[in-house]
Amino acid sequence: MPDKMSLEKISMLRAYGADVVITPTAVEHDSPESYYSVSSRLAEEIPGGFKPDQYSNMANPQAHYEVTGPEIWEQTGGEIDAIVISVGTGGTISGVGRYFKERKPEVLIVGADPEGSVYTAHDDKDVHPYLVEGIGKDTWPQTMDPEVVDEWVRVSDRDSFLTARALARDEGLLVGGSGGTTVWAALELAKRFGPDATILTMIPDSGRSYMSKFYDENWMLEHGFAERRTPPPTVAELLGSKHMEETEVPVLVTIAAHQKVGEAIDVMQRYSISQLPVVRDGSVGSLADVIGSLQDRDLLDRVFKNPDALHEDVAAAMQPPLAAIDASQTLDQVFSTLSGRTNAVVVAESGRPIGVLTRSDLLEFLAHRRSTLA
Repeated sequence: MPDKMSLEKISMLRAYGADVVITPTAVEHDSPESYYSVSSRLAEEIPGGFKPDQYSNMANPQAHYEVTGPEIWEQTGGEIDAIVISVGTGGTISGVGRYFKERKPEVLIVGADPEGSVYTAHDDKDVHPYLVEGIGKDTWPQTMDPEVVDEWVRVSDRDSFLTARALARDEGLLVGGSGGTTVWAALELAKRFGPDATILTMIPDSGRSYMSKFYDENWMLEHGFAERRTPPPTVAELLGSKHMEETEVPVLVTIAAHQKVGEAIDVMQRYSISQLPVVRDGSVGSLADVIGSLQDRDLLDRVFKNPDALHEDVAAAMQPPLAAIDASQTLDQVFSTLSGRTNAVVVAESGRPIGVLTRSDLLEFLAHRRSTLA
């Protein structure tokens, strides 16, 4: 078994008397250390050894074609709009998919795949280890028929585990991480189909084997998957706290395009800010009035190389406008924007700019909030 498997699975097999051999997860599939290679070697070395090999044994998808597909058809009367199945060996989706394609080809067959798996990877660099167990692959197995899959949904470890925990907490269904993957994909599909559609999904694993993993609070914390117990703060809350502390700073500081670069630098120094939205004529009624931006780094470079640039119009020195976000968005939603190359964004409410949010504002707010909670 790969070393990412839960202790419960290993202990259960040992309780049945099995000799469990642990192999590294983060190796190539053809490595002598991989569980593929080790299992093949053991099958040859152990007298009477046999390896069923669910990745190349075509009895795998055939069983789902002969049994699982007809069972679903009988229980639903074929009245299904979509079937969502998480994919490991591909046996279930290949067998069920082929059965439905022959009888009702309009049923959408959707594969749910962990981030890092080969099925939804864009290139070789996109294939990497992941924590969800039992699904996904690092190479395409013979048992997988990609022709029967109409769509793929890629699901992160975090979404898989949080969905599984929600199913246990809210629905009384103790499911494994692969069950969380499948249900998350089904819910995403349901958003597109609407409330009148019938979407079937299959939960392939119990959650009893994961009490030491994603059902454990400490494990979730250690892996950065901890759930928020309170609603995440909004951008409007951050701006409100920022201006309560900085009463002398206007809610929104701007500079008109016809003003001079020297004046813009004075404004930035006066309020200790490093970026400044540029507006068309000094008034700001909507986001359309924001036509550019000034960054202290760009101004320094411009003025250092040409001191006369201080007397240029701001319009000649401005950069493209800052990205805009809505005040109602949560900090979770804007984190990715500010953690990239963007250092500041314009905050709008009903299409009207009301402030600027910087990376340092976000950092200061989070640090202050954490110390307050502590």
